[in-house]
Amino acid sequence: MKIIEKAHELGQLIKESDEMKALHAAEQAQANDEDAQKLVEAFNLKRMNLARDMQEGKLTQEEAIKQNNDAFAEMVEASEIIKNYVEAKKAFDKLVTGVNSTINLYIMGEQGGCTHDCHSCGGCH
Repeated sequence: MKIIEKAHELGQLIKESDEMKALHAAEQAQANDEDAQKLVEAFNLKRMNLARDMQEGKLTQEEAIKQNNDAFAEMVEASEIIKNYVEAKKAFDKLVTGVNSTINLYIMGEQGGCTHDCHSCGGCH
């Protein structure tokens, strides 16, 4: 029971974190911005068309991935609101990855190949 209590406490701390607050604010801003919504819809349509074209053999997987990545970069560049959301999501994901890495460290007793590049993990320092 003590482990579950600590997990609840950890969940509450993550929920109250600056990263989570920033992510929620960025999500709300993006949801409320008509231009951002149009850009997201256009990107999603492009992504579906790329998947279809790849399945039909019109594009290789590598070509589809490149075009998808290019479309995503264009969408992010076109909207400061979307860019803020992407950055907030990255920061939150880094927090969660760091938490998971730290828990794993204590369970397994090893860091698991630290690259000393905190962008790739975020959990050892």
